[in-house]
Amino acid sequence: MMGLMAGKETETATAASARTTAPERSPATATRAWTTRLVVIGIVLSAVNLRPAITSLGALLEEVRDGLGMSGSVAGLLTSVPPLCFAVFGVTAPRLARRFGPVAVVCAGMVAVAAGLLIRPYAGSTAGFLAGSALALMGIAVSNVLMPVIVKRWFPDRVGSMTGLYSMALAAGTSVAAAVTVPMTDALGGRWQTGLAVWAGLAAAAVLPWVPLVRDRGTAPAPEAGAETEARARAERQPPALRITRSRTAWALAVFFGLQATAAYITMGWMAQIFRDAGVSASTAGLLLAVTMAMGVPLAFVIPRVATRLPHQGPIVIVLGVCGLAGYAGLYLAPAGGAWAWAVLLGISNCAFPLALTMVGMRARTGAGVAQLSAFAQSAGYLISIPGPLLVGVLYQHGGGWGLPIALMIGLMIPQMAVGVLAGRDRTVEDEAAATA
Repeated sequence: MMGLMAGKETETATAASARTTAPERSPATATRAWTTRLVVIGIVLSAVNLRPAITSLGALLEEVRDGLGMSGSVAGLLTSVPPLCFAVFGVTAPRLARRFGPVAVVCAGMVAVAAGLLIRPYAGSTAGFLAGSALALMGIAVSNVLMPVIVKRWFPDRVGSMTGLYSMALAAGTSVAAAVTVPMTDALGGRWQTGLAVWAGLAAAAVLPWVPLVRDRGTAPAPEAGAETEARARAERQPPALRITRSRTAWALAVFFGLQATAAYITMGWMAQIFRDAGVSASTAGLLLAVTMAMGVPLAFVIPRVATRLPHQGPIVIVLGVCGLAGYAGLYLAPAGGAWAWAVLLGISNCAFPLALTMVGMRARTGAGVAQLSAFAQSAGYLISIPGPLLVGVLYQHGGGWGLPIALMIGLMIPQMAVGVLAGRDRTVEDEAAATA
């Protein structure tokens, strides 16, 4: 009996000890998990809204031109507004993020996107339309720059997968806007103003996840265990002493970003018109543009994951460039006959964008370095891309067809492949800047 009682007491003491020493989910841990999930939702919804302002306009460009009395050159200027705004406003993103926090800046950016998309269709003039577009694109610009920063800060060990998720959401928003804008416009009464304004609602939804994070100032990532992580956090809190312009990789990445952006905005702004001029109906041309954009949905998730596993991303750059050359050649030789094939090939080529974003995260060691590299590469890159869509409009109007514009696109793909190979080398901008100091 005594032995039985002693055994029960021992069992009870052991159970109590286990309950005492068992890890419990603290309120702070639960809060961090909830905040992290909210950040993921915010990233996805924001990424979905980074291109509908552009592709929805591309699908209705002919109607907008007729409604506002635009010439081909002015329409080319309109398609150049996105890279111009991205270059001008994107460079301010790191400074705004340091002052207000990246979460607050992205939240404000989504507000600007919603307001601009609601204003521009009803402005009543070309100047007003451009102003509304600029407001929306300003919000997109700062979000473009800060998304890699947020990914690097919150998910430093999952840069590839989170960049893939973000890029996939961006591609999904781009393709859906291209596919449904024309039929949705018809369903809503046939007015192009309504078809463009409806996208403001999607942008407004992207504001919601960021609001509680701004209120709680949830701009810091969940803490990680280990002395190395703490040392990295202390280093990132110190002011960066990086001369980004001394890095050859930074310049190569900026030029690569600029040339791929040139191809992307020419595609988004003009590809539907190329198909329409070849005899394809407006709705089918919108679907073809959607196919091009939709190729980025699976590939934008796969390519960053593959890229982070390779020491050199040059082979991916070459494959994407060859697809672009084949797609442009098809547009020149048989735009209507092989339309679906050219749409697929150009969609694969446009996945240079998620690759560029991934390389931004890989070519810098710290969050501060990523912020500087992202701002430099995107701002300089978008400046480089500004003349492309405008030049296409001028060549189209004065050349009497699409031969010269397509030849321009083919010509730009060669240097894109060359600088992409240079940007894909395994090195960091911090090391290069320090070596040339």
